[in-house]
Amino acid sequence: MEDVAITVRGMSKRFGFTQAVSKVDFTVTRGEIFGLAGPDGAGKTTIMRMIAGVLPPDEGEIVVDGVNVAVDPEIVKLRISYMPQHFGLYDDLTVAENIYFYGELFAVPASDRKARKRQLLLAAGMQPFERRLAGQLSGGMKQKLGLICALIHTPRILILDEPTTGVDPVSRREFWSILYDLRENGVTILLSTAYMDEAERCSRLALLSAGQVRHCATPVELKRAMPGVLLAIVSPDPRSVRAALTGHPGILGMILMGDRIHVRVDDASRLDELRAYLSDSGFHPISLRVTEPGIEDVFVALLGRENTA
Repeated sequence: MEDVAITVRGMSKRFGFTQAVSKVDFTVTRGEIFGLAGPDGAGKTTIMRMIAGVLPPDEGEIVVDGVNVAVDPEIVKLRISYMPQHFGLYDDLTVAENIYFYGELFAVPASDRKARKRQLLLAAGMQPFERRLAGQLSGGMKQKLGLICALIHTPRILILDEPTTGVDPVSRREFWSILYDLRENGVTILLSTAYMDEAERCSRLALLSAGQVRHCATPVELKRAMPGVLLAIVSPDPRSVRAALTGHPGILGMILMGDRIHVRVDDASRLDELRAYLSDSGFHPISLRVTEPGIEDVFVALLGRENTA
C-alpha cells in the first residue's frame, strides 16, 4: 500500500534463552510519528535494530518504504536514517565537522550539503555553536546535533531509539518541535520512548511489554480503552492514603505519582464514597476529583501493573 511506510509481520528475535521480541505486528503510515512505548527490557531497541537492518530477525517479515529489509538491506539504508540511543558523534570534532563527516558518509553532494547544513542548524537553533566541539555540548544539544547528522541526506523515514533519554525538559520540548516540523514536511518518524508523557505526543502508539505489542492505537483511543474511571487524590501523605484504600470495594488499581495517587475505580459514583471514607479515616483536608488519564495510567491499567496492595 502506498500510504504505508513500514510493515512488520510476525517479527521475532531470541538471544540465547531470552525471547526478546515475539511475533510483533504493526504498520507505520507515511507522515506520522509512530511510537514504541514501554519500560526497559520491553524489546524496543531490538525492534528498532531489526527494522533498520542492523539486526536480522529470527522470524517474520519487515518491509520499509516498499523494500523487504531481508532481501535488499542496502537499498533500505539509503531511504532511512537510524539514530540509536548512543549516536556516534565525534567529541573532538566541531559541530560543523561532524555534519560534514556524515554528509560525506551518506555521499551528499557538496553543494546540497552546505545548504542542508544551514537549514538544519537554523531549524535546531544551533547556528551559534557551529564551531564548538561536540564534546563541549550539553546532552540536549548533542541529541539535536545527532538528529542533524541523521537528517543530512534527507531520509524518507527517520528511526529514533529513545532520542531524549537523559535530556532536560526544555531540550526535550525543542527536540519535539523539530520532529513536528519534519512530520509537516512529509518525513515518517518511528521512535521509541520510556517516557509516557512523551508517548502522548505520537500520532499512534504500540504499547510493549516482554517483547510483545499488547495494544496499538492513537493516544485518545488508548485512553478510551482504559476500563473504569480515574480519580486523582492529592495528599501530604499519599502513601498512607494508598494504604488506607487498599482492599476498598470498587478500586481496580492505584499508582503513586509524586504527591498524588491515581486511583482507578469501577464507577464515578465512588468519588463521594471515597471522599467520605477518607475524611472519616482522618485524612483531611484532601483533594479528590475525577481526572483525565495519561498514557502512563493507561499503560499500567491495560498491562495490569498497578499496585493495589
